[in-house]
Amino acid sequence: MVNLVEAQKPLLRGLMKLAGLKPHTVEIEKNTVMNFWVPSETLKENKKPNNKPIVVLIHGFAAEGIVTWQFQVGALTKKYRVYVPDLLFFGGSTTDSADRSPSFQADCLVTGLRKLGVEKCTIIGFSYGGMVAFKMAERYPDLIQAMVISGSVLAMTNSIGDDCLNRLGFSSSSELLLPNSVKGLKALLSVAVHRKLWFPDRLHRDFLEVMFTNRKERAELLEGLVISNKDITIPNFAQRIHLLWGEEDQIFNLDLALNMKWQLGDNTTLQGIQKAGHLVHLERPCVFNKCLKEFLASLYTVTEDRKQQ
Repeated sequence: MVNLVEAQKPLLRGLMKLAGLKPHTVEIEKNTVMNFWVPSETLKENKKPNNKPIVVLIHGFAAEGIVTWQFQVGALTKKYRVYVPDLLFFGGSTTDSADRSPSFQADCLVTGLRKLGVEKCTIIGFSYGGMVAFKMAERYPDLIQAMVISGSVLAMTNSIGDDCLNRLGFSSSSELLLPNSVKGLKALLSVAVHRKLWFPDRLHRDFLEVMFTNRKERAELLEGLVISNKDITIPNFAQRIHLLWGEEDQIFNLDLALNMKWQLGDNTTLQGIQKAGHLVHLERPCVFNKCLKEFLASLYTVTEDRKQQ
């Protein structure tokens, strides 16, 4: 029987190509590769000058890049060069390294972007991808100009993780984020969206089969996220940071976003989207895209004004 989720992939890839993106695999180091969707001109030998700003979309834990950002890519490519990576153990990106930390993901992603010729960019990180984005900005301020973070935290401390799991009624991060049954996937979706959705069980089974691969390695990624409360430090980010939140997010609620805004200081802004949960970019894509484009426009207008001065 045809897997319905797998059958949709050619359509999704076709949409990416219509938006001007092509798939490309980058060798980060020996036995470590990352898959990217990149602007088609990036792969041409005789590149024409392109002054469009670069935006990098970093996915979360439940799906690879173009599935996560399927409603954002086409909305951004008119004014921006868009890169969509697959983090390690998602979408064919792999490594034989034992390092499962967000810092290692950040290092590999930065290496890949630099090999693709990226010198400056704005990163948009969702959930797990937001934690990777924070590490990129902290470790590579010369590369990262600004950040948009949605449904994420600076770091997954013991207290944040325990509070989240207790509120949602899960015993572990793996139980929440690595479901192995239709019931488990329904439970994840029920806390990830504001509006209750119905899909047939077959579609849930197909999604589990296609999207939740590399289970052992992904469970190790979840273990590598958690740090002690006493080990967290708040970096002094020079970049502008925009927190773009679903106001009904049950996983990382709005109170966490408000507290993070306070911790990060004056360079950080917070914008809530009503009637949306953790998957705000999928649940209310038109509103999310409008807010995202407004921030990007203000960011690059300020950049151009400074150049002229």
